[in-house]
Amino acid sequence: MFHYRTTGFNGYAVQYSPFYDSRLACAASANFGLVGNGRLYILSLTPTGIVSEKHFDTQDSLFDVAFSELHENQLAVASGDGSIKLFDTTLEQFPIASWQEHAREVFSVKWGGVDKGLFCSASWDGTVKLWSPTLSRSLLTLPVGSCTYSAVFSPHTANLLSCVSSDSTLRLFDTRAPPAPQTVIAVSPMAPGEVLTHDWNKYRPDVVATAGVDKIVRVWDVRQPARPVSELAGHEYAVRRIAWSPHWAEVLVSASYDMTVRVWNDGGLGGVGGAVGGTGVGRMMGVMDRHTEFCAGVDWCLFGGEGWAASTGWDESVWVFDVGGIIGGR
Repeated sequence: MFHYRTTGFNGYAVQYSPFYDSRLACAASANFGLVGNGRLYILSLTPTGIVSEKHFDTQDSLFDVAFSELHENQLAVASGDGSIKLFDTTLEQFPIASWQEHAREVFSVKWGGVDKGLFCSASWDGTVKLWSPTLSRSLLTLPVGSCTYSAVFSPHTANLLSCVSSDSTLRLFDTRAPPAPQTVIAVSPMAPGEVLTHDWNKYRPDVVATAGVDKIVRVWDVRQPARPVSELAGHEYAVRRIAWSPHWAEVLVSASYDMTVRVWNDGGLGGVGGAVGGTGVGRMMGVMDRHTEFCAGVDWCLFGGEGWAASTGWDESVWVFDVGGIIGGR
């Protein structure tokens, strides 16, 4: 394992570069994001550990970060003052672009993987917005109506955008034409609670996972949304972030306020629609427990040997680790 200390700043999100296997970014906040500045770290993996290439300081907390899918040196960050800022790692401290339309904290920013010219944001103001880095205003505003924690593009369909929110729902939006028809899935109808995170499976276009304050990771097939395909229980506190593996169709990781990152097999068989034909019985495959405070972010490396991941948390730490070493084989 490799470790980096974000001294004075508590980690909220970490992401690997889609261009380099040795570069990652961490969005962090002073005073646990309650008040004070934010800092964006650009980190490099070296044979002797993690080193900081550069950092950018912001006037308010940072809650998420997304590498551009178009430009290897650009990143967008989600800020507590309602703004989204775009930084270029080859330039100095000032952002190259800034957008201020959200009325409250921006808690999520994600770049499109199919249409790489777009990114999206989700805010506590109850809206999701669609953006182009070349335009000064948002392209589309999607009303959710309750505090929205996570918005993600489908990795398979350019016009499919999803979000989860405090009203225990997963919403799917078709962005091709206003007013963006939506499908609403009740994520935890038997035990209502805020849904904090979700992610699309990279191999099965209709499979998405959700998680939140009720501590359970649920896997859904959006074609049959009446009930989850599988439920993955084991965390002791709320799940803050989940991410499907880019290498294994049935594997995902979750970061939780119980200070752990957990690795799961969702019980699917892999392949398109595999979850429907799977066992429906998921299992926990391993635990990474090096964090000593809330674990808030986790991401997979797209390159190299299968299974490298990074996590960050409120203990002012970034860890890079081999998931394969934790699970000892799938």
